[in-house]
Amino acid sequence: MNRNNVTRTEAYRAFYLRRPEVHWALLAHMVSRNGGWNMTDLQGEWLPRLLDMPKRRCTFGMLERANALIFHDAYPQLLLYEECRRSGRNLLHLLPRFGVSAFMKPIWQQFLRSGDAVPLTVCLIVNEQHFIEERVVQNPYYRRKVLNTFFFGMQSVLQLNQVVFPYGKDEGGDPLVAGLILENFSDIRERIEFGKQLYLLLFGMPGVSKGVLAFVKATRHTGSRSDYAPDLFTQVRHGAPTASYKERLIGGRLRPGAEPLFSPPLSAVWSDRPVDEPEPGDWFKGPDSAMPYFLSLDKPEKFELTADYRSALGKLELAVMAAQGAGIK
Repeated sequence: MNRNNVTRTEAYRAFYLRRPEVHWALLAHMVSRNGGWNMTDLQGEWLPRLLDMPKRRCTFGMLERANALIFHDAYPQLLLYEECRRSGRNLLHLLPRFGVSAFMKPIWQQFLRSGDAVPLTVCLIVNEQHFIEERVVQNPYYRRKVLNTFFFGMQSVLQLNQVVFPYGKDEGGDPLVAGLILENFSDIRERIEFGKQLYLLLFGMPGVSKGVLAFVKATRHTGSRSDYAPDLFTQVRHGAPTASYKERLIGGRLRPGAEPLFSPPLSAVWSDRPVDEPEPGDWFKGPDSAMPYFLSLDKPEKFELTADYRSALGKLELAVMAAQGAGIK
């Protein structure tokens, strides 16, 4: 199941539908969906007009590595827990065989006893962000080729750093999305707080929870944004990719008569990559290294992201038009 973003995302979904007491699986599924959308955006309507192929390939490589490493670490934990429940045996002594941090064993032990999903979810968020911190975020290659580039720095301006949870449709049939905007991907504390707030949004806001779950059950992940906005995005390109781009949006919606935006399925634009073994090492050095992440669990002040999402689409289209007018990529 660690072949690509689509298989990982589906594995999380299937696990959650079998074991809904493990909240983290649904959170991971939705965040992984967003990762897939970010991957296919690199080959979609707009980003090829702003970034050359080497830059897009490096960015995909970083997204793919983070997605694969988190799955490599977390999915065996989920399956081992499931086997504990199925067999009635405590098999958590096997966690180290899968390279799982010492941090997680007592957390899973507690979950087996109490069934309390909140500490388990928070601890998995903390663990997985630490798992990719040195291996991806602080990796010199990805810092030089992706994280320290001008385009990555412009993500906050263009609002490309959104995680969106489709949870319904408005009166016109356009998608409603809840979510949050991550300002600084390089800051592990911010990523962890971001994950905690996404969790509270996903399970603490009944309207969002119900709508997201309905979407998850009804819609398989393909990597294309047409999964949640089929009127705005299409999996089939209608024009030549080199053709001059003409403005198609107004207020973040498609103009009457305009062609939908190209958003391909993952399988059409990125081939599977072998997943290299993670670099060895355990981030957990004792309670002091983890305690700061458990001081608060606050609901986000703002989570309805539909207007921001539409604004981000408009900004990105404007950036494409500006770059085209200047004759640059």
